Amino acid sequence: MTLLGAVVPGAGYVWAGRRLGYLLMASTVAAEVLLIAYASDFDSLVALAVDPSRLMVFSVALPVAFAVWAFVVLTTYRMVRPVEMPRRRRVGGAVFVCALCVLVAVPVVQAVRYAATQRDLVTSVFTGNRTATAPSDVSDVDPWGGRKHVGVLILGGDSGPGRYGTRTDTVALLDVDTRTGKSVLFSLPRNMMNAQFPPDSPLHDVYPDGFRGDGDPAAYMLNAVYGQLPVLHPGILGKSDNEGADALKQAVAGTLGSRVDYYVMVDLQGFPKIVDAMGGVTVNINEPVAIGGNTDRGIPPDAYLEPGPDQHLNGFHALWFARGRYGSDDYQRMLRQRCMIDALIAGAQPLNLLRRYQDLAAAGKEILRTDIPQELLPAFVDLAGKVKEHDIRSVAFVSSEKFFSGDPDFNWMQQVVDRALDPPAPGTVRTPDRSPEEPDDTERPDDATEVTEEDDPGASVTVAETCGYVPTGTS
Repeated sequence: MTLLGAVVPGAGYVWAGRRLGYLLMASTVAAEVLLIAYASDFDSLVALAVDPSRLMVFSVALPVAFAVWAFVVLTTYRMVRPVEMPRRRRVGGAVFVCALCVLVAVPVVQAVRYAATQRDLVTSVFTGNRTATAPSDVSDVDPWGGRKHVGVLILGGDSGPGRYGTRTDTVALLDVDTRTGKSVLFSLPRNMMNAQFPPDSPLHDVYPDGFRGDGDPAAYMLNAVYGQLPVLHPGILGKSDNEGADALKQAVAGTLGSRVDYYVMVDLQGFPKIVDAMGGVTVNINEPVAIGGNTDRGIPPDAYLEPGPDQHLNGFHALWFARGRYGSDDYQRMLRQRCMIDALIAGAQPLNLLRRYQDLAAAGKEILRTDIPQELLPAFVDLAGKVKEHDIRSVAFVSSEKFFSGDPDFNWMQQVVDRALDPPAPGTVRTPDRSPEEPDDTERPDDATEVTEEDDPGASVTVAETCGYVPTGTS
Protein backbone atom coordinates (compact mmCIF):
# COMPACT_ATOMS: atom_id res chain seq x y z
CA MET A 1 0.00 0.00 0.00
CA THR A 2 2.91 2.36 0.64
CA LEU A 3 4.28 1.64 -2.85
CA LEU A 4 0.84 2.26 -4.36
CA GLY A 5 0.61 5.47 -2.35
CA ALA A 6 3.98 6.52 -3.79
CA VAL A 7 2.82 5.96 -7.38
CA VAL A 8 -0.64 7.45 -6.78
CA PRO A 9 -0.34 9.78 -3.79
CA GLY A 10 -3.51 9.56 -1.71
CA ALA A 11 -4.33 5.92 -2.49
CA GLY A 12 -2.92 4.79 0.84
CA TYR A 13 -4.90 7.48 2.65
CA VAL A 14 -8.12 6.22 1.03
CA TRP A 15 -7.34 2.61 2.03
CA ALA A 16 -6.74 3.81 5.58
CA GLY A 17 -10.14 5.55 5.59
CA ARG A 18 -8.87 9.13 5.34
CA ARG A 19 -11.04 11.39 3.13
CA LEU A 20 -8.05 13.62 2.45
CA GLY A 21 -6.86 10.81 0.17
CA TYR A 22 -9.52 11.60 -2.43
CA LEU A 23 -8.33 15.20 -2.67
CA LEU A 24 -4.71 14.05 -2.96
CA MET A 25 -5.61 11.55 -5.71
CA ALA A 26 -7.59 14.13 -7.69
CA SER A 27 -4.76 16.66 -7.39
CA THR A 28 -2.22 14.05 -8.46
CA VAL A 29 -4.19 13.02 -11.55
CA ALA A 30 -4.67 16.65 -12.58
CA ALA A 31 -0.96 17.42 -12.09
CA GLU A 32 0.11 14.33 -14.07
CA VAL A 33 -2.19 15.24 -16.97
CA LEU A 34 -0.72 18.75 -17.07
CA LEU A 35 2.86 17.44 -16.88
CA ILE A 36 2.30 14.93 -19.68
CA ALA A 37 0.75 17.62 -21.88
CA TYR A 38 3.65 19.98 -21.11
CA ALA A 39 6.35 17.35 -21.67
CA SER A 40 4.85 16.25 -24.98
CA ASP A 41 5.06 19.82 -26.33
CA PHE A 42 8.64 20.31 -27.56
CA ASP A 43 8.23 24.07 -27.82
CA SER A 44 7.20 24.28 -24.18
CA LEU A 45 10.26 22.32 -23.07
CA VAL A 46 12.54 24.53 -25.14
CA ALA A 47 10.88 27.65 -23.72
CA LEU A 48 11.58 26.32 -20.23
CA ALA A 49 15.20 25.47 -21.06
CA VAL A 50 16.07 28.94 -22.37
CA ASP A 51 14.15 31.14 -19.92
CA PRO A 52 16.13 31.90 -16.73
CA SER A 53 12.96 32.98 -14.89
CA ARG A 54 11.14 29.73 -15.62
CA LEU A 55 14.22 27.73 -14.75
CA MET A 56 14.37 29.49 -11.38
CA VAL A 57 10.71 28.65 -10.71
CA PHE A 58 11.35 25.06 -11.76
CA SER A 59 14.38 24.83 -9.43
CA VAL A 60 12.21 25.88 -6.48
CA ALA A 61 8.98 24.08 -7.38
CA LEU A 62 10.54 20.67 -7.96
CA PRO A 63 12.08 20.31 -4.47
CA VAL A 64 8.84 21.55 -2.90
CA ALA A 65 6.85 18.97 -4.87
CA PHE A 66 9.29 16.26 -3.80
CA ALA A 67 9.00 17.29 -0.13
CA VAL A 68 5.19 17.03 -0.32
CA TRP A 69 5.43 13.63 -2.03
CA ALA A 70 7.91 12.30 0.53
CA PHE A 71 5.66 13.47 3.38
CA VAL A 72 2.69 11.64 1.84
CA VAL A 73 4.75 8.44 1.43
CA LEU A 74 6.01 8.50 5.02
CA THR A 75 2.58 9.23 6.53
CA THR A 76 0.99 6.58 4.29
CA TYR A 77 3.37 3.97 5.70
CA ARG A 78 2.58 4.99 9.27
CA MET A 79 -1.18 4.73 8.56
CA VAL A 80 -1.23 1.37 6.83
CA ARG A 81 1.39 -0.66 8.72
CA PRO A 82 0.09 -3.18 11.27
CA VAL A 83 0.18 -2.07 14.90
CA GLU A 84 1.93 -5.23 16.02
CA MET A 85 4.98 -6.03 13.81
CA PRO A 86 8.11 -8.04 14.53
CA ARG A 87 11.25 -5.92 14.86
CA ARG A 88 12.72 -7.45 11.68
CA ARG A 89 9.67 -6.37 9.63
CA ARG A 90 9.63 -2.88 11.17
CA VAL A 91 13.28 -2.40 10.21
CA GLY A 92 12.64 -3.81 6.74
CA GLY A 93 9.67 -1.50 6.22
CA ALA A 94 11.64 1.56 7.33
CA VAL A 95 14.52 0.66 5.01
CA PHE A 96 12.07 0.19 2.12
CA VAL A 97 10.44 3.59 2.65
CA CYS A 98 13.81 5.36 2.97
CA ALA A 99 15.14 3.61 -0.14
CA LEU A 100 12.02 4.64 -2.06
CA CYS A 101 12.49 8.28 -1.09
CA VAL A 102 16.20 8.22 -1.98
CA LEU A 103 15.45 6.57 -5.32
CA VAL A 104 13.18 9.47 -6.27
CA ALA A 105 15.39 12.13 -4.67
CA VAL A 106 18.39 11.32 -6.91
CA PRO A 107 16.76 12.37 -10.23
CA VAL A 108 15.12 15.35 -8.50
CA VAL A 109 18.51 16.61 -7.31
CA GLN A 110 20.02 16.00 -10.75
CA ALA A 111 17.17 17.88 -12.45
CA VAL A 112 17.67 20.85 -10.11
CA ARG A 113 21.41 20.81 -10.89
CA TYR A 114 20.71 20.75 -14.62
CA ALA A 115 18.25 23.63 -14.27
CA ALA A 116 20.78 25.72 -12.33
CA THR A 117 23.52 24.91 -14.86
CA GLN A 118 21.27 25.75 -17.79
CA ARG A 119 20.17 29.00 -16.20
CA ASP A 120 23.78 29.99 -15.63
CA LEU A 121 24.69 29.10 -19.24
CA VAL A 122 21.82 31.07 -20.79
CA THR A 123 22.49 34.06 -18.58
CA SER A 124 26.23 34.04 -19.26
CA VAL A 125 26.27 33.43 -23.02
CA PHE A 126 22.99 34.80 -24.39
CA THR A 127 22.34 37.83 -22.21
CA GLY A 128 23.90 41.30 -22.42
CA ASN A 129 26.01 40.70 -25.55
CA ARG A 130 24.24 42.69 -28.25
CA THR A 131 25.93 44.03 -31.36
CA ALA A 132 25.05 47.05 -33.49
CA THR A 133 24.58 44.82 -36.55
CA ALA A 134 22.14 42.31 -35.05
CA PRO A 135 18.65 42.44 -36.64
CA SER A 136 16.28 44.80 -34.88
CA ASP A 137 13.07 43.73 -36.66
CA VAL A 138 12.74 40.32 -35.01
CA SER A 139 10.71 39.02 -32.07
CA ASP A 140 9.75 35.73 -30.47
CA VAL A 141 6.61 35.83 -32.64
CA ASP A 142 8.52 36.49 -35.88
CA PRO A 143 12.10 35.37 -35.09
CA TRP A 144 13.39 35.82 -38.65
CA GLY A 145 11.75 39.14 -39.45
CA GLY A 146 9.92 37.60 -42.41
CA ARG A 147 13.19 36.58 -44.10
CA LYS A 148 13.70 33.23 -45.83
CA HIS A 149 17.32 32.89 -44.73
CA VAL A 150 19.31 33.56 -41.58
CA GLY A 151 23.09 33.92 -41.69
CA VAL A 152 25.22 32.92 -38.70
CA LEU A 153 28.92 33.74 -38.80
CA ILE A 154 31.03 31.01 -37.18
CA LEU A 155 34.34 32.30 -35.84
CA GLY A 156 37.31 30.58 -34.29
CA GLY A 157 39.22 33.16 -32.26
CA ASP A 158 42.86 32.53 -31.40
CA SER A 159 44.26 34.72 -28.64
CA GLY A 160 47.18 32.56 -27.65
CA PRO A 161 50.50 33.62 -26.04
CA GLY A 162 52.60 36.00 -28.13
CA ARG A 163 49.65 37.32 -30.11
CA TYR A 164 48.33 40.86 -29.93
CA GLY A 165 44.57 40.78 -29.50
CA THR A 166 42.33 38.12 -31.02
CA ARG A 167 42.82 36.76 -34.53
CA THR A 168 39.86 35.03 -36.14
CA ASP A 169 41.67 32.30 -38.02
CA THR A 170 38.40 30.46 -38.68
CA VAL A 171 35.73 32.37 -40.62
CA ALA A 172 32.70 30.55 -42.02
CA LEU A 173 29.18 31.73 -42.81
CA LEU A 174 26.34 29.27 -42.23
CA ASP A 175 23.32 30.30 -44.31
CA VAL A 176 20.14 28.47 -43.26
CA ASP A 177 16.75 28.34 -44.95
CA THR A 178 14.39 29.24 -42.12
CA ARG A 179 11.57 27.14 -43.55
CA THR A 180 13.33 23.88 -44.40
CA GLY A 181 16.61 23.95 -42.48
CA LYS A 182 18.64 23.40 -45.67
CA SER A 183 21.96 25.11 -45.22
CA VAL A 184 25.17 26.10 -46.98
CA LEU A 185 28.50 26.67 -45.26
CA PHE A 186 30.79 29.25 -46.91
CA SER A 187 34.42 29.11 -45.77
CA LEU A 188 36.73 32.09 -46.22
CA PRO A 189 40.55 32.02 -45.96
CA ARG A 190 42.02 33.92 -43.05
CA ASN A 191 44.57 35.57 -45.36
CA MET A 192 42.04 37.03 -47.82
CA MET A 193 42.93 40.64 -48.60
CA ASN A 194 40.76 43.72 -49.16
CA ALA A 195 37.54 42.50 -47.55
CA GLN A 196 34.60 44.56 -48.76
CA PHE A 197 31.95 46.34 -46.72
CA PRO A 198 28.28 46.83 -47.68
CA PRO A 199 27.64 50.13 -49.54
CA ASP A 200 25.36 51.38 -46.74
CA SER A 201 27.92 50.70 -44.03
CA PRO A 202 29.97 53.54 -42.46
CA LEU A 203 32.98 51.27 -42.92
CA HIS A 204 32.48 51.39 -46.69
CA ASP A 205 33.00 55.17 -46.54
CA VAL A 206 36.30 54.61 -44.71
CA TYR A 207 37.44 51.69 -46.89
CA PRO A 208 35.74 52.10 -50.30
CA ASP A 209 38.31 49.82 -51.95
CA GLY A 210 38.38 47.21 -49.22
CA PHE A 211 39.86 46.79 -45.76
CA ARG A 212 43.34 48.19 -45.17
CA GLY A 213 44.64 47.66 -41.68
CA ASP A 214 47.26 49.55 -39.78
CA GLY A 215 50.78 48.28 -40.42
CA ASP A 216 52.29 45.76 -42.81
CA PRO A 217 50.22 43.83 -45.40
CA ALA A 218 49.48 41.14 -42.79
CA ALA A 219 47.17 43.73 -41.23
CA TYR A 220 45.11 43.80 -44.44
CA MET A 221 44.00 40.18 -44.05
CA LEU A 222 40.51 39.08 -43.07
CA ASN A 223 41.67 37.72 -39.72
CA ALA A 224 42.88 41.20 -38.72
CA VAL A 225 39.45 42.85 -39.01
CA TYR A 226 38.19 41.65 -35.62
CA GLY A 227 41.11 43.01 -33.64
CA GLN A 228 42.03 46.13 -35.60
CA LEU A 229 38.82 47.95 -36.50
CA PRO A 230 37.62 48.55 -32.91
CA VAL A 231 41.00 50.21 -32.27
CA LEU A 232 41.15 52.19 -35.52
CA HIS A 233 37.50 53.31 -35.60
CA PRO A 234 35.86 52.85 -32.18
CA GLY A 235 32.08 53.27 -32.15
CA ILE A 236 31.80 53.71 -35.91
CA LEU A 237 28.94 51.21 -36.20
CA GLY A 238 27.09 52.31 -33.07
CA LYS A 239 26.70 51.00 -29.54
CA SER A 240 27.94 47.44 -29.30
CA ASP A 241 29.24 44.92 -26.80
CA ASN A 242 31.60 43.45 -29.43
CA GLU A 243 32.77 45.93 -32.06
CA GLY A 244 35.16 43.38 -33.55
CA ALA A 245 32.32 40.99 -34.32
CA ASP A 246 30.29 43.85 -35.80
CA ALA A 247 33.13 44.78 -38.14
CA LEU A 248 33.78 41.20 -39.22
CA LYS A 249 30.07 40.54 -39.83
CA GLN A 250 30.02 43.56 -42.14
CA ALA A 251 33.23 42.46 -43.88
CA VAL A 252 31.80 39.01 -44.66
CA ALA A 253 28.43 40.45 -45.70
CA GLY A 254 30.05 42.92 -48.10
CA THR A 255 32.47 40.34 -49.47
CA LEU A 256 29.88 37.62 -50.15
CA GLY A 257 26.91 39.88 -50.88
CA SER A 258 24.91 37.89 -48.33
CA ARG A 259 23.14 38.58 -45.04
CA VAL A 260 25.08 38.07 -41.84
CA ASP A 261 22.63 38.31 -38.96
CA TYR A 262 24.44 36.84 -35.98
CA TYR A 263 27.80 35.44 -34.95
CA VAL A 264 29.00 32.60 -32.74
CA MET A 265 32.62 32.75 -31.63
CA VAL A 266 34.59 29.91 -30.09
CA ASP A 267 37.86 30.55 -28.28
CA LEU A 268 40.19 28.02 -29.91
CA GLN A 269 42.30 27.86 -26.75
CA GLY A 270 39.30 26.37 -24.97
CA PHE A 271 37.95 24.38 -27.92
CA PRO A 272 39.33 21.04 -26.59
CA LYS A 273 37.05 21.40 -23.56
CA ILE A 274 33.96 21.37 -25.77
CA VAL A 275 35.14 18.27 -27.66
CA ASP A 276 36.09 16.43 -24.48
CA ALA A 277 32.75 17.35 -22.90
CA MET A 278 31.02 15.76 -25.91
CA GLY A 279 33.07 12.60 -25.51
CA GLY A 280 35.22 13.31 -28.58
CA VAL A 281 34.44 13.57 -32.28
CA THR A 282 34.85 11.21 -35.23
CA VAL A 283 36.45 12.30 -38.52
CA ASN A 284 38.11 10.79 -41.56
CA ILE A 285 41.82 11.59 -41.91
CA ASN A 286 43.12 11.27 -45.47
CA GLU A 287 46.72 12.35 -44.90
CA PRO A 288 48.98 12.87 -41.88
CA VAL A 289 48.14 16.01 -39.90
CA ALA A 290 50.93 17.61 -37.90
CA ILE A 291 50.69 18.22 -34.18
CA GLY A 292 52.78 21.31 -33.44
CA GLY A 293 55.71 22.39 -35.56
CA ASN A 294 56.49 25.62 -37.40
CA THR A 295 57.38 25.58 -41.08
CA ASP A 296 58.84 29.11 -41.15
CA ARG A 297 61.15 28.47 -38.20
CA GLY A 298 62.08 24.95 -39.25
CA ILE A 299 60.61 23.42 -36.08
CA PRO A 300 59.41 19.85 -36.76
CA PRO A 301 56.07 18.58 -35.44
CA ASP A 302 55.86 16.75 -32.14
CA ALA A 303 53.76 14.00 -33.73
CA TYR A 304 51.19 13.34 -36.45
CA LEU A 305 47.55 12.31 -36.61
CA GLU A 306 47.72 9.21 -38.75
CA PRO A 307 45.37 8.66 -41.73
CA GLY A 308 42.39 6.38 -41.41
CA PRO A 309 38.61 6.28 -41.58
CA ASP A 310 36.39 7.11 -38.59
CA GLN A 311 39.18 8.34 -36.35
CA HIS A 312 37.85 9.20 -32.88
CA LEU A 313 39.66 12.28 -31.56
CA ASN A 314 39.79 13.79 -28.11
CA GLY A 315 39.83 17.56 -27.60
CA PHE A 316 43.59 17.99 -27.97
CA HIS A 317 43.80 16.03 -31.22
CA ALA A 318 40.59 17.60 -32.56
CA LEU A 319 42.14 21.06 -32.13
CA TRP A 320 45.24 20.07 -34.11
CA PHE A 321 43.11 18.42 -36.78
CA ALA A 322 41.35 21.77 -37.23
CA ARG A 323 44.35 24.08 -36.97
CA GLY A 324 47.46 22.03 -37.92
CA ARG A 325 49.35 23.86 -40.67
CA TYR A 326 52.85 22.33 -40.77
CA GLY A 327 53.43 20.81 -44.22
CA SER A 328 50.04 22.04 -45.49
CA ASP A 329 48.43 25.37 -46.29
CA ASP A 330 45.51 27.51 -45.15
CA TYR A 331 43.20 25.97 -47.73
CA GLN A 332 43.76 22.41 -46.51
CA ARG A 333 43.17 23.65 -43.00
CA MET A 334 39.91 25.32 -44.11
CA LEU A 335 38.69 22.00 -45.49
CA ARG A 336 39.51 20.23 -42.22
CA GLN A 337 37.70 22.93 -40.26
CA ARG A 338 34.57 22.38 -42.32
CA CYS A 339 34.82 18.67 -41.52
CA MET A 340 35.24 19.46 -37.82
CA ILE A 341 32.07 21.58 -37.81
CA ASP A 342 30.19 18.70 -39.43
CA ALA A 343 31.64 16.25 -36.89
CA LEU A 344 30.47 18.46 -34.02
CA ILE A 345 26.94 18.61 -35.46
CA ALA A 346 26.90 14.84 -35.99
CA GLY A 347 28.10 14.25 -32.41
CA ALA A 348 25.42 16.46 -30.87
CA GLN A 349 23.04 13.60 -30.05
CA PRO A 350 20.51 14.39 -27.30
CA LEU A 351 21.33 11.44 -25.02
CA ASN A 352 25.05 12.04 -25.38
CA LEU A 353 24.68 15.74 -24.60
CA LEU A 354 22.40 15.07 -21.61
CA ARG A 355 24.82 12.54 -20.15
CA ARG A 356 27.73 15.00 -20.36
CA TYR A 357 25.73 18.16 -19.88
CA GLN A 358 27.43 19.55 -16.79
CA ASP A 359 30.89 19.50 -18.40
CA LEU A 360 29.56 20.72 -21.74
CA ALA A 361 27.73 23.68 -20.24
CA ALA A 362 30.73 24.65 -18.12
CA ALA A 363 33.01 24.58 -21.18
CA GLY A 364 30.51 26.48 -23.31
CA LYS A 365 30.16 29.24 -20.74
CA GLU A 366 33.92 29.77 -20.80
CA ILE A 367 34.63 29.78 -24.53
CA LEU A 368 31.41 30.79 -26.35
CA ARG A 369 30.35 34.31 -27.27
CA THR A 370 27.40 35.29 -29.46
CA ASP A 371 24.89 38.03 -30.18
CA ILE A 372 21.97 35.63 -30.65
CA PRO A 373 19.39 37.04 -28.20
CA GLN A 374 17.92 34.87 -25.49
CA GLU A 375 14.34 35.37 -26.68
CA LEU A 376 15.14 33.79 -30.05
CA LEU A 377 16.71 30.64 -28.60
CA PRO A 378 13.52 28.53 -28.96
CA ALA A 379 13.40 29.38 -32.67
CA PHE A 380 17.09 28.57 -33.12
CA VAL A 381 16.73 25.23 -31.32
CA ASP A 382 13.84 24.33 -33.60
CA LEU A 383 15.83 25.44 -36.66
CA ALA A 384 18.85 23.41 -35.53
CA GLY A 385 16.67 20.30 -35.52
CA LYS A 386 15.73 20.99 -39.13
CA VAL A 387 19.38 21.55 -40.09
CA LYS A 388 20.30 18.07 -38.81
CA GLU A 389 17.71 16.54 -41.16
CA HIS A 390 19.71 17.60 -44.24
CA ASP A 391 23.27 17.33 -45.51
CA ILE A 392 25.02 20.68 -45.16
CA ARG A 393 26.17 22.01 -48.53
CA SER A 394 29.70 23.38 -48.52
CA VAL A 395 31.53 26.04 -50.53
CA ALA A 396 35.16 26.89 -49.76
CA PHE A 397 36.98 29.74 -51.46
CA VAL A 398 40.33 28.08 -52.08
CA SER A 399 43.17 28.98 -54.40
CA SER A 400 42.25 28.28 -58.04
CA GLU A 401 42.10 29.89 -61.46
CA LYS A 402 39.04 31.77 -60.27
CA PHE A 403 40.17 32.80 -56.81
CA PHE A 404 43.33 34.33 -55.36
CA SER A 405 43.20 35.44 -51.73
CA GLY A 406 45.71 38.26 -52.38
CA ASP A 407 43.42 39.90 -54.94
CA PRO A 408 39.93 38.34 -54.80
CA ASP A 409 37.37 38.74 -57.57
CA PHE A 410 34.45 39.77 -55.37
CA ASN A 411 31.90 39.82 -58.19
CA TRP A 412 32.72 36.19 -58.94
CA MET A 413 32.55 35.27 -55.25
CA GLN A 414 29.08 36.76 -54.97
CA GLN A 415 27.97 34.86 -58.07
CA VAL A 416 29.21 31.68 -56.40
CA VAL A 417 27.14 32.48 -53.32
CA ASP A 418 24.03 33.15 -55.40
CA ARG A 419 24.40 29.83 -57.24
CA ALA A 420 24.98 27.91 -54.02
CA LEU A 421 21.87 29.36 -52.37
CA ASP A 422 19.74 29.03 -55.49
CA PRO A 423 21.37 26.31 -57.64
CA PRO A 424 20.10 25.81 -61.19
CA ALA A 425 18.72 22.42 -62.10
CA PRO A 426 21.24 20.30 -64.07
CA GLY A 427 20.95 20.89 -67.81
CA THR A 428 18.93 24.10 -67.48
CA VAL A 429 19.72 27.24 -69.43
CA ARG A 430 20.78 30.22 -67.39
CA THR A 431 21.75 33.76 -68.28
CA PRO A 432 25.13 34.77 -66.81
CA ASP A 433 25.02 37.08 -63.81
CA ARG A 434 24.80 40.76 -64.70
CA SER A 435 27.36 43.32 -63.68
CA PRO A 436 26.29 45.80 -60.99
CA GLU A 437 25.97 48.56 -63.60
CA GLU A 438 23.34 46.74 -65.67
CA PRO A 439 19.64 47.26 -64.86
CA ASP A 440 17.69 44.30 -63.47
CA ASP A 441 15.54 43.98 -66.61
CA THR A 442 18.50 43.62 -68.99
CA GLU A 443 18.20 40.45 -71.09
CA ARG A 444 21.11 38.79 -72.84
CA PRO A 445 19.68 35.67 -74.50
CA ASP A 446 22.63 35.40 -76.90
CA ASP A 447 24.96 34.74 -73.98
CA ALA A 448 22.81 32.05 -72.33
CA THR A 449 24.79 28.93 -71.47
CA GLU A 450 24.05 25.48 -70.15
CA VAL A 451 25.15 25.17 -66.55
CA THR A 452 26.39 21.81 -65.26
CA GLU A 453 28.11 20.68 -62.08
CA GLU A 454 31.40 20.48 -63.95
CA ASP A 455 31.56 24.00 -65.40
CA ASP A 456 29.73 25.88 -62.65
CA PRO A 457 32.49 27.21 -60.35
CA GLY A 458 29.90 27.84 -57.67
CA ALA A 459 28.57 24.30 -57.56
CA SER A 460 28.54 23.25 -53.92
CA VAL A 461 29.04 19.81 -52.48
CA THR A 462 27.90 18.29 -49.22
CA VAL A 463 30.26 18.33 -46.29
CA ALA A 464 29.92 14.54 -46.21
CA GLU A 465 31.34 14.39 -49.75
CA THR A 466 34.17 16.72 -48.84
CA CYS A 467 35.01 14.89 -45.64
CA GLY A 468 34.77 11.29 -46.79
CA TYR A 469 37.68 8.90 -46.45
CA VAL A 470 39.75 9.21 -49.62
CA PRO A 471 43.36 8.22 -48.89
CA THR A 472 46.12 10.14 -50.67
CA GLY A 473 46.87 8.63 -54.06
CA THR A 474 43.32 7.43 -54.82
CA SER A 475 40.74 9.24 -56.91
